[in-house]
Amino acid sequence: MSMFFDQTTIDVKAGNGGNGAVAFRREKYVPNGGPAGGDGGRGGDVVFVVDEGLRTLMDFRYNRRFKAKSGENGMNKSMHGRGAQNLYVKVPQGTIVRDEDTGALLGDLVENGQTLTIAKGGRGGRGNIHFATAKNSAPEISENGEPGDERKINLELRVLADVGLVGFPSVGKSTLLSVVSSAKPKIAAYHFTTLAPNLGMVSASNGANFVIADLPGLIEGASQGVGLGIQFLRHIERTRVLLHVIDMSGMEGRDPYEDYQAINQELASYDLQLLERPQIIVANKMDMPDAQENLEEFKQKLAQEQTEEASDLPLIFPISGITKQGIDTLVNATADLLEDAPMFPIYEEETTGEDTVQYGYTSENPDFEIQRDPDATWVLTGDKLEKQFEMTNFDHEESIRRFTRQLRKMGVDETLRKQGAKDGDLVRIKDFVFEFVE
Repeated sequence: MSMFFDQTTIDVKAGNGGNGAVAFRREKYVPNGGPAGGDGGRGGDVVFVVDEGLRTLMDFRYNRRFKAKSGENGMNKSMHGRGAQNLYVKVPQGTIVRDEDTGALLGDLVENGQTLTIAKGGRGGRGNIHFATAKNSAPEISENGEPGDERKINLELRVLADVGLVGFPSVGKSTLLSVVSSAKPKIAAYHFTTLAPNLGMVSASNGANFVIADLPGLIEGASQGVGLGIQFLRHIERTRVLLHVIDMSGMEGRDPYEDYQAINQELASYDLQLLERPQIIVANKMDMPDAQENLEEFKQKLAQEQTEEASDLPLIFPISGITKQGIDTLVNATADLLEDAPMFPIYEEETTGEDTVQYGYTSENPDFEIQRDPDATWVLTGDKLEKQFEMTNFDHEESIRRFTRQLRKMGVDETLRKQGAKDGDLVRIKDFVFEFVE
């Protein structure tokens, strides 16, 4: 049995920038040729791209970590390292992308070929050709490449369909889908035959085309997690028109009007905005005994409960999925309703951009923080400080002295003194430990 996989969490890591080089010109008859260390190449980005051929997130079930390649290191003779190619990850249409840690909406990917840069690669480190000055014409200073972004991403698929079929199990939704489109859903005489959304393309006799989705049957309590409904209610949110399919024959001993109210209650419990969508009542199984009588009773109860004008009553179309009675009329009416039905937003958050995620330093966060371990070691943390640390080449003494100047300029020395650090105390940045010197 095929599985429908519509929600997952993955880890993405952009490529690191290549390290800058420390090198000098070694040409014959050119003494003291000067620095010639090239820059490192840029790391690759991680980019999501929409592929209309995908239908689920099944590709992410067993592969949940995506890492782009790092840039090449700089070389001598002022040669720059090659930049890494971006890593393109295919996702299905209708994928919503969020940051797992913050919950921020990063993008809603609905168009075929649409891209979203989800993690930016680090820039390449500078070689020593950039650090030559009048006082130091032969610097042994270079930068390591900037680390690439690393983050945890939540992916959620909401199928793209203009029309959604809702209703209790075994009311004939799958049969209706098979009749109005070329889709071949599984049809059987037991509840929960449909275990995953099925899509079909419908061509109306008036020339209109639209996509219809048959969703797994809802039951009472679905919005609280009962049955399969809560797993697939999210897929209704993209639809513009709902076809509420009701078994008007009452063969299973249920009252059609009570079924109608129960399903609407579940939709409202999940999201009140779902009831704002235009809804057509599909009175199915009209070829069965007592169906016509039940339909008249249904209309009477609906009119009694309706507080608005009669003209605002939902449209009711009696059909039979088996004999195809009333199918063309229903399809044309649905197409006409779609022409005026607006698009409904499925979230309130604003995206940071159509094709790119917004990156950058926020001034609200401090440059560094200082804590003290139980063993009396001072521990320095902070995004800016750790970035400077990662980009420092500790193989060269001049690079280490440059890093200490950067710490002093950030105010690390002064803050350590204020918090009681003394000469000889140990200070740690990640795995690097050094002594504090007054």
